[in-house]
Amino acid sequence: MTDTVDPLILDLLEWLGTGSRPYPEVMEAWRTSCPRLTVWEDANDRGLVERRYVPGVGQLVSVSPSGADHLRSHRHPASGPAAGAGSGANR
Repeated sequence: MTDTVDPLILDLLEWLGTGSRPYPEVMEAWRTSCPRLTVWEDANDRGLVERRYVPGVGQLVSVSPSGADHLRSHRHPASGPAAGAGSGANR
């Protein structure tokens, strides 16, 4: 995994979330012609996303079970002021 692409793959998986998005929407947002930023291609090659065809809807893209595991193991909870909201003095 490369230092530049790995965080972007995690961003892609988070962007997809737990639902499905139409393939054209995903391509518009994540396809690139830059040979050094192969986020979509690398996520596919690693089996982190999956596509399926739904009659009457078209192709949908979602996070694969492997992608969900990857996201859980590599993404840490947000830190900073918003992450601590609701804790502290109000307890």
